[in-house]
Amino acid sequence: MEKIQLGLKQNWKQFTLLVIINAFVGGMVGLERSILPQIAEVEFAIAAKTAILSFIIVFGIVKAISNYFAGAFANKIGRKNLLVIGWIFGLPVPFMLMYAPSWDWIVAANVLLGINQGLAWSSTVVMKIDLVGEKQRGFAMGLNEFAGYLAVALVAFLTGYIAAEYGLRPYPFILGIGLAVMGLLGSIFLIKDTRKHVAAENSYSDTPFLKNIFWETTWKHPNLGAVTQAGLVNNLNDGMAWGIFPILLASKGFSLEAIGVVTAVYPAVWGFGQLFTGRMADIYNKKYLLFLGMLLQAIALGLFLFANSLTEYIILSAILGWGTAMVYPTFLATVAENTHPNDRANSVGVFRLWRDMGYAIGAILTGVIADAFGLEASIMTIAFLTLASAMIIAVRMIK
Repeated sequence: MEKIQLGLKQNWKQFTLLVIINAFVGGMVGLERSILPQIAEVEFAIAAKTAILSFIIVFGIVKAISNYFAGAFANKIGRKNLLVIGWIFGLPVPFMLMYAPSWDWIVAANVLLGINQGLAWSSTVVMKIDLVGEKQRGFAMGLNEFAGYLAVALVAFLTGYIAAEYGLRPYPFILGIGLAVMGLLGSIFLIKDTRKHVAAENSYSDTPFLKNIFWETTWKHPNLGAVTQAGLVNNLNDGMAWGIFPILLASKGFSLEAIGVVTAVYPAVWGFGQLFTGRMADIYNKKYLLFLGMLLQAIALGLFLFANSLTEYIILSAILGWGTAMVYPTFLATVAENTHPNDRANSVGVFRLWRDMGYAIGAILTGVIADAFGLEASIMTIAFLTLASAMIIAVRMIK
């Protein structure tokens, strides 16, 4: 009988494979990061910011709901099965983006992309937490998010470059075909389920069960509730950056290649930074890391209004990325620390439900404000909400 051991060293082969699979998951989002707003304006003559951001709204809502179901069903049908199902939904996405005859097809592609991201990313998150045990959760999440968001940055840069050289469609999206095929085949033939690791951790965990996983993760539990609201606001400002930053930079006369650089620096620093901040979450006070990370994001967003040169935008994107890197692995490590192993997948699903609902809320809010009052007003509003979120962490979290 196979002896189950917890720890990164003991499970490094499966862990490494999951990191690679999650890089493919992140790359699927990177396909859209630089050029979809330009496609809306140039190819489909869409001018209203709320209409342009419709693809992010749909993506955020569908991904959020998929996150919840990934958590709810992880113990019932298995983590690996959810991962494979997520990739099946991702397969048509690059083809739809390449050949969409109308903007509605782009929005429909983002429904499938949202399901892909919700099921596949959630599965890799939970499986890595299962493998490493309680001592290295922050580092494990740092590696997971590093791989995912580095891939977002790399693919965002590549699509921006390819679009500048060869046009907005279809060539930038050919990358996505390879990502989807490799992700699906790797998940089917290389990944093993981790439910036995959960059973092994159950034998010694003294973390109490949550009485109501949904409501305690959403708000009632002081640590979980503080983390959940911060996760929502973090992705709210990420949704704004995704949709508004390319439009703002284009309005100031920057080229597609320059926009690609700025939009890639943010997730690149976010990705690379988590190699360090994930480990920091295992060593230092999680409350302080979360507070400082959200505060840095608020400052960077506020200063974005006063930048003019490409260098200034790159520096601010880097600061925004580092602030996000400080909070992202710490969110998940905090959720895992405050939940029993049997509750963990469900609680992570609830957290990720609200966190990724921030994409939709951010896109709707910034789109409406941008159409009514201008791009600068929308950015300032999001900066203020991010600052308020930092204050909630400072007041509400116990440790």
